[in-house]
Amino acid sequence: MKDEALDWVSVGAADLPEGRVKTVSARTRYLCLSHFDGRWAAMDNHCPHQGGPLGEGTIERGVEGKCWIRCPWHGWDFDPITGAPPGGHADAGQTTYPVKVEGGEVFVGLTPDPPRARTVTDAIAETMVAWGIKRVFGMVGHSNLGLADAIRRRTADGEMAYVGIRHEGAAAFAASAYGKLAGRPAACLTIAGPGATNLLTGLWDAKVDRAPVLALTGQVQTQVFGPGAFQDIDLGSAFEAVSRFSQPVLSTSNHPKLAALAIKTALIERDVAHLIFPDDVQTQPSEAPALPPAGRVGGAVVKPSDADIGAALQLIGGARRPVIVMGHGAWEARDRIIALAETLGAPVLTTFKGKGLIPDDHPNAGGVLGRSGTPIASWFMNECDLQIVLGASFSNHTGIDRGKPTIQVDFERMQLGKFHPVTLPIWGEIGAFCDAVAPRVTCHPDADDQIADLATRWSMWREEKQRRLSEERGTGVHSVAVFEALARVAPPDALIAVDVGNNTYSFGRYFETRGQRVLMSGYLGSIGFALPAAMGAWAATQDIEDFAGRKVISISGDGGFGQYAMELTTAVKYRMDITHVLLHNAELGKISKEQRSGEWPVWETSLVNPSFAAFARLCGAQGSKVTKGLDVEAALAEAIAVPGPALVEIMTDPELV
Repeated sequence: MKDEALDWVSVGAADLPEGRVKTVSARTRYLCLSHFDGRWAAMDNHCPHQGGPLGEGTIERGVEGKCWIRCPWHGWDFDPITGAPPGGHADAGQTTYPVKVEGGEVFVGLTPDPPRARTVTDAIAETMVAWGIKRVFGMVGHSNLGLADAIRRRTADGEMAYVGIRHEGAAAFAASAYGKLAGRPAACLTIAGPGATNLLTGLWDAKVDRAPVLALTGQVQTQVFGPGAFQDIDLGSAFEAVSRFSQPVLSTSNHPKLAALAIKTALIERDVAHLIFPDDVQTQPSEAPALPPAGRVGGAVVKPSDADIGAALQLIGGARRPVIVMGHGAWEARDRIIALAETLGAPVLTTFKGKGLIPDDHPNAGGVLGRSGTPIASWFMNECDLQIVLGASFSNHTGIDRGKPTIQVDFERMQLGKFHPVTLPIWGEIGAFCDAVAPRVTCHPDADDQIADLATRWSMWREEKQRRLSEERGTGVHSVAVFEALARVAPPDALIAVDVGNNTYSFGRYFETRGQRVLMSGYLGSIGFALPAAMGAWAATQDIEDFAGRKVISISGDGGFGQYAMELTTAVKYRMDITHVLLHNAELGKISKEQRSGEWPVWETSLVNPSFAAFARLCGAQGSKVTKGLDVEAALAEAIAVPGPALVEIMTDPELV
């Protein structure tokens, strides 16, 4: 080809020593550049054997002094000038490119790039966009490069956004939190083998808490399935229990339909869907158009029967002290539930997963039930004569009395009376139940004034919290001081991700919500959840109008933060507006308490930690350290005001929780 028909692209300074090779990039291509015997040469960087990087290889001389470029992986050789092998590798030659040196720079002559062929993964990524998936958390690697490039193209067009994490477990937790918050799936991307298995804990968190997630895992080439190729494991079996839908993407698949079915399953079933992408299938050509959701998703309202509504009205009208218990499943109907409570003059208690569904400063708020709860909620539970349980599951941590007359409403029939019989199980959407009951409900003529009781009980509990502050022994800040201060400075619309441990119990007990949304690892109870979940919440603030501009706060102990500490660099990289509150007591304090209460010796619960404030600063975030209760509020307010990642390390007493 004539020289004038080439596009001469600079690949850097002419400083490569004699007898050396290196990888260079020219437009979208990666080339192996070599310098030997005063000559320069360039060829495709990928060895045709198994894709080895020739630019990381060596120049070797044969017995006759001829130079060869040797692949670093398996020793295949190529002539630097012609790209031909010395023999024995039929059809294994490399494409070479003309090279010239001018003005101390090396230029490679390239022909115009041919139009990029649309691929299988393009069809799938476009279908993801059509179904409203706006965010992917993940790690790019050798067995998902074709899929990653399809996602890259969607992000370049502004149709999707990507967060590159440091550990795949964080990607799954972030996607789980996103699903819990938004009610729509985010995706998490990994390579085959260990990258895929690292997702499992976060996917189990999503599954048991009914959060929609789409998992996208690379896989080895189809030709080496099974015999034990590098990083080849049976991903179908590995993901079988955790996913409602799990399928390989094969060359013969209907690719858009497969993607649509996976996303629909995640969305409708509120569960995990999983697609497996063999390496060789990802870049196969495809002309199949994206498949949108139109005509594939029906309405979601399940109305309770008239007979059930009539029975519920009768039970409610006969109760002098009814209480409403809201679980996390009632989130979308919370305003209608609160309106019903106001009509009845009934306290609204929440499960811990439901904390924040009703602000604690609302006159009908009764606080959290159970192990992470307040004496307010437990008192009203003991005194009530009817429980109206909405979107809660009666788990053993919840504290709902199984012996009281109970109306239970849930859209999923298997949840009704799951652990024990209830007085009136009602199948239906909680919002539809409230709409049917509210216009017809009547209160008992001799109903107690529970709103006045609530005010009294809150006053008593707040006085008790102040008394507990006097317990500080000079060995660390009391948890009351931390969460009383946080309640004063956290924006009312903040999104708060909490971890697992003593810090979580204290948050449930002492933090008074004012409209904040709380995220947690509910049924799985996985330590390390908070920071990755905060990343997922931050992504929701970027993707979803309802959450735009809201501050994200995460809370953990030192044990939980240590699980995914390096994700703080991810927050820095993407300038995430996250404030992390870290309660540092150098101990797995919850486990120490369990050992003591079970009359076990306290064993192997101590931790050796760095200065987390200094660590945050080294990562590029703001970091501050607090050792006195009086300084907590100012430090938290300063960190929350930072428009980016900030960490407040609070030295706490493990006994004062």
